[in-house]
Amino acid sequence: MALIETSLIWVAYAVCLGIIFLVSAVFVFVYQKPSERAYSVTIVCWLTVLALLATVLLLPVDIALVSSTTSRSLGRKKDWATPDKVDETLYILKIVYYTLYSLDAVLCLIVVPFTYFWYEEYDEVATMERQQSVAGRLWGALKYTFAFIFLAIILFLVGFFVPVVKKTRNEHKDLDYFKDILLENHGERALTFAIGLLTMIGTILYCLYTAPGLALLPLALIKSAPRISAPQIMASTSSQLEQNRERQRQLEGRNEGRDEGLDARDRRELEALIREERTLVRRERLAAENTGQGRNFLIRAWLKLEAVFRPIKLLGGLLILLVSVIVFVSMLITMVDKIKNSVCGASCGYVLGKTNILQPINELMIATSRIFPIDYIFFLLLTLLFFSATVVGLASVGIRFLWIVLFRIRKGQTTPNAMLMGTVLLTLMTLAINYALAQIVAPQYATFGPQTFCDLPSYTPGLQPDCSEHHNAIKACTETSDNPSAKMVCTPSVASTILNRINANYPYFGVVNFYAQFAFLGIFLIVFVVMLFRVPTLDEEILDDDLRAEEEEGLLASTSRRFGATWQDITGRPRGVKRADYGATNGEGAAASTEE
Repeated sequence: MALIETSLIWVAYAVCLGIIFLVSAVFVFVYQKPSERAYSVTIVCWLTVLALLATVLLLPVDIALVSSTTSRSLGRKKDWATPDKVDETLYILKIVYYTLYSLDAVLCLIVVPFTYFWYEEYDEVATMERQQSVAGRLWGALKYTFAFIFLAIILFLVGFFVPVVKKTRNEHKDLDYFKDILLENHGERALTFAIGLLTMIGTILYCLYTAPGLALLPLALIKSAPRISAPQIMASTSSQLEQNRERQRQLEGRNEGRDEGLDARDRRELEALIREERTLVRRERLAAENTGQGRNFLIRAWLKLEAVFRPIKLLGGLLILLVSVIVFVSMLITMVDKIKNSVCGASCGYVLGKTNILQPINELMIATSRIFPIDYIFFLLLTLLFFSATVVGLASVGIRFLWIVLFRIRKGQTTPNAMLMGTVLLTLMTLAINYALAQIVAPQYATFGPQTFCDLPSYTPGLQPDCSEHHNAIKACTETSDNPSAKMVCTPSVASTILNRINANYPYFGVVNFYAQFAFLGIFLIVFVVMLFRVPTLDEEILDDDLRAEEEEGLLASTSRRFGATWQDITGRPRGVKRADYGATNGEGAAASTEE
């Protein structure tokens, strides 16, 4: 029975890996610029995102495995869950976790930088002339990567020798949990230090990108329906373009036979018309592309499908908005709880012994964890929400150094070097998301899950407690449970132990990570409130500056026009235009005739 249960848990993780395999592939292919796609960049970015999500999504497996060793209804270990079996399970989980964390660190610090320099060393002219050798390109990339290899070695050496904090042990030596999370093994200490440092850096980036992304994501979906359709833009633009060119012909006609040419006023008007013509031509071309003209059947079908599913995007945006607000409230409750009730405060990075304030997401995750894999589905969706918010934040803010934009992340327009730089930032921010989910969003779930113990005053040490007739004595497991029964029954997850070790052994990491969550909530709130009262400039691939100005002024903001625009995108022609007339004229770029 135990083998079957354990196997099913790992099978669920394998299914989850298949899902995130597709998610990571879609992310890379959607954002990469097709004309500059490089196989090395594609594979590295894809594998890095896959490894990151696999690390975060190992937590529900961790919770399910440690929880499977206990009987929740009796508050005791199951008969097969001997100390050796439990240690074996924890050892396997620890190996998987440290393997994934090490892989994340190697990809972030060595593999991605090497791929970046490998791509930068590519010389198209030399390749065409068959002069660029693979060895020369490899050496050129390695020269710059050596600096990152040296940085990684220094990082692990510092972690190997840096002393851990002993104050927590002295103050809480009576709590076995805090004895266990203080490290003595130097190799494990080095890896923990490296993870803690990368997580702290990632937490700063997570505040700058994930927080605004979490506020923008639902609002962007809600306001994603265009106020004006692509066919309508194309029809009106064709009409304006024809009027513009007719006016140019009139002005040029005035110039015929005149030696002195146009007067100053007409010359200024002609120059303005020429500039306007360029804008109208560009707008007409973009509108034609977005109606599917000149594209293959699959792209035209995809554009129609996008228009059909816009109402679902609206409902999805409202749902994500509700979830984002609940996440905000849950995080705020946890942080207030940690400040008021942490057993050791800043000296151990605000490790929370138990939740003292009702927290909605934490309670939901504990309740659903009683029936695996329901909690896994919720956790997967929660992880994808934070990951999507991070991607939206990257696309909105861009990759910057202070106020200088270095790279832009855009769908189908992201260059390979921008993809690699964005992948490094995603690596760091995903480590921060892992900390936030396990320590802030659902702390009690991430530590003990649904585990319980039998709290009987007549408990005999060394024997399994029996609460079969004392159901009121069954209590939830916490870090600060001093009952001997709790010490025998409750097994903390490996993920929470690793993160609490970072907080307890290197409290400066824990303090920065903790107080950064307040900055995260503050930035989220500011962006959310601003976007509620400001119409976002959407449809950037269709609208030019003039139309964006109209969008911001709300001239096209009525709901009826939104639904009308969606219907026009589905039918492929503007309102009131006959299909035969529109089909006969749109290829020439002229305005379609309308019904009387």
